[in-house]
Amino acid sequence: MGQLTDFTERTVEYNKLLADFKLLLKANGLKFTIQREVILETLYNSDEHLTPEALHHLIQNKHPELNTGIATVYRTLALLEDSDMVTSLSFGAQGKKYELGAKDHHDHLICTQCGSIIEFADEAIEMRQQEVAKELGFKMEEHSMQIYGICKNCHDNPKK
Repeated sequence: MGQLTDFTERTVEYNKLLADFKLLLKANGLKFTIQREVILETLYNSDEHLTPEALHHLIQNKHPELNTGIATVYRTLALLEDSDMVTSLSFGAQGKKYELGAKDHHDHLICTQCGSIIEFADEAIEMRQQEVAKELGFKMEEHSMQIYGICKNCHDNPKK
């Protein structure tokens, strides 16, 4: 695998993202509120994949005076996901985890025991996906790869 990519680097400046968010809200007939901005800002500043509940918890701890409701978090995440500003990973009955879409393309290794998520990029895999699509006469527009298994920590330290 090639050199590891620092996925904490954002490919979009916050002010540009915020301007796009305001346009998105206006286009959907919604008001710009400080609660919605804090949701976006918290996602922007997070290096983790967050469940709506974890995101809500972070916001409640940092900004208790805002009284941001969990329903606002869910609705804002849905709007952001529909507009491709955030992406999600589905965990079936456990729900989704979200991350800001303003990162370089990457794929995910997901531990089925502890739920940890490792981001990686591999140019050889990306090229092979393009080749397979071309060989099959398929015009790939976008893709997402998630590999499920057991992380090194869980493998090295099995639960008794």
